[in-house]
Amino acid sequence: MQAVVQKWGNSLGFCIPAVWAKDNNVGRGSKLEVIAEKGKITILPQKKSLDDMLALVSDENIHSEIATGNAMGKEEW
Repeated sequence: MQAVVQKWGNSLGFCIPAVWAKDNNVGRGSKLEVIAEKGKITILPQKKSLDDMLALVSDENIHSEIATGNAMGKEEW
C-alpha cells in the first residue's frame, strides 16, 4: 500500500487505506498504537481492554445461559 503525506495544520499526515481500516476494524475515533523505531513507523489497531469490552454489554445484548449437555467426565457444575 502507498499513501501520500499531506500537511494538516502544523503537522503532516496521511490517510489510512480503507481496506486496511476495514480488515482491522478501525473507524473514526478508533485508537491506534504507533511505534517509531529505527526509521520505521508501525501502526497497529489498539487492543481493547476487558473494561472496554464489558462496557459494551447491556441488558439488550446480553445472552442467556447456554446448555452444553450432560457432563462427560467427573465435572461438578
